[in-house]
Amino acid sequence: MENNLLHVIKTRRSCRKYRPEQIPDEALNAILEAGTYAPTGMGLQSPFIVAVQDEALKDRLARMNAAVRGMSGNPYYDAPTYILVFSSADCPFAVQDGSCVLENMMLAAHALGLGSCWINREREMFATDEGRQLLKEWGLPDGTVGIGAISVGYPAAEPAAPKPRKSDYIRILR
Repeated sequence: MENNLLHVIKTRRSCRKYRPEQIPDEALNAILEAGTYAPTGMGLQSPFIVAVQDEALKDRLARMNAAVRGMSGNPYYDAPTYILVFSSADCPFAVQDGSCVLENMMLAAHALGLGSCWINREREMFATDEGRQLLKEWGLPDGTVGIGAISVGYPAAEPAAPKPRKSDYIRILR
């Protein structure tokens, strides 16, 4: 059985090399809207989505993320757009809801011909004084925690072929 959505799911790959040109606003808005249609526990719509295209702010976020990891370089792979997802720490479904938002946005990006990659360490980044200050500047409520992020842009290379799926991935119990 094959359809467009299954094709998008099967062909999406993490992109770690981007062309420098910025994505169009129409594509960004479509990706962000896809995130808002992700399922959330009890329909609470607990996540917050922040898209970043400002170069100085992207540099700051890359530095913060690299510091958490104890590395140099840009953990967002120099993508032209970063999209960060947050939730209330009080939400019992924060990680699950934010993860669904991130996946919806990655699939939407791929469907639009863009590359994306899931980026970790936003929880640690935004638990710092600097991170909490940014959350305040962005108007996010106290008690907001980072869930994850994606880098988004035009891929600079063709994606690798998918790895074969492991043979014992699935069990059907009837």
